[in-house]
Amino acid sequence: FAFKTSILLLKINKTTMYPSLYYAVKDLFGLDLPFLKMFQSFGFFVALAFLIAAFFWSKELKRKEQEGLLHSTTTKFLKGQKATLAELITSGIIGFVLGYKLLFVALNFQAFTNNTQGFLLSIQGSVIGGILGAALSAYLKYREKEKTRLKEPVWVEKEVHPYEHVGNMTLIAAFTGIIGAKIFHNLENWDEFIVDPVGALLSFSGLTMYGGLIVASISLIYYGHKNKITVTHMIDASAPSLMLAYAVGRIGCQVAGDGDWGIDNTAPKPGWLSWAPDWVWSYDYPNNVNGVGEPLANCVSDKYCTHLVPPVFPTPLYETFMCLVLFFVLWYLRKRISTPGVLFCLYLIFNGIERFFIEKIRVNTLYHIGNFGFTQAELISTLLVIVGIAGIIYFRKQEKIQKSRGIKPA
Repeated sequence: FAFKTSILLLKINKTTMYPSLYYAVKDLFGLDLPFLKMFQSFGFFVALAFLIAAFFWSKELKRKEQEGLLHSTTTKFLKGQKATLAELITSGIIGFVLGYKLLFVALNFQAFTNNTQGFLLSIQGSVIGGILGAALSAYLKYREKEKTRLKEPVWVEKEVHPYEHVGNMTLIAAFTGIIGAKIFHNLENWDEFIVDPVGALLSFSGLTMYGGLIVASISLIYYGHKNKITVTHMIDASAPSLMLAYAVGRIGCQVAGDGDWGIDNTAPKPGWLSWAPDWVWSYDYPNNVNGVGEPLANCVSDKYCTHLVPPVFPTPLYETFMCLVLFFVLWYLRKRISTPGVLFCLYLIFNGIERFFIEKIRVNTLYHIGNFGFTQAELISTLLVIVGIAGIIYFRKQEKIQKSRGIKPA
């Protein structure tokens, strides 16, 4: 369903952009549902990317466990314990934040739908809603613990399979990935950050993929090691999922028109691309979410009324197609490469090569060393290819050493 939805939105994206789901639903089905304005198209596809990645990652971890490459672990926890003060306080804080925002949104819903991002990131809220939310959340936590409370709490062991960690790992990847993406974006656009540091840090826009990949990978490797999941098999299992998630995420960039487009392209469409619509070669991103470009004639949107002049290369679309192909390549190779760690290294190489070449026709900030100019993504993609090649050499060498000692590679 998710894949078909993505392709559908991609196909219809030839005449207009969809900054939020409101515009997509209105254009496709003629339904005027203002509350959908709160769901940004880019955010929708990012969430979809994480869900799809989690599905395939879990599937691979299950396969590896069935083949004896990964093993379950046991964990101890205290069963029947009453709610602790720390648990009640934590629940109360979460409830306060939710109630503080939700009641305020309910009382100002029209303004919220017109400026969802501003409402969510502002300090405005309802204190009464916060107090009610805190009380309700703390009470629910108390009741939950009381239902399982025992006269004498006992320590019990629970078996945990590697795939059961996917939920936690997905949340960690999402949280740390967004932080990393914001950090790298602001480093790449330092002048904009200096002008408005608070706005740059809290804005939903402006995410650098490689920043998210690097910070999330470090966090997940630490999590895997801490929970006794063999890291090499864990990252191998994630390789196809990461490539597919990136492909789906780029659909969000294309559909919303978030600025991740290419350089100006006024050249005529080449003959070998005659089968494709013109917007596949050169696109003006009408109604783009960034509000960049010149005013759009006869615009019916309430605030997204610009398009690019001249049109540009639709690079998010190209990356979607390339990464889908690379996903199928990695999915095909996953059972044919026996050396642990090598599949993930191939992902790094594929990802680096794909991004390095797309940078040649993509808008980005240039860094300079003397007369040599390069983008942040070109630098990181080159390093990824080097790390990937070095990793393949290292893992193959380690496998030979382990086999010579009669140790099963892990």
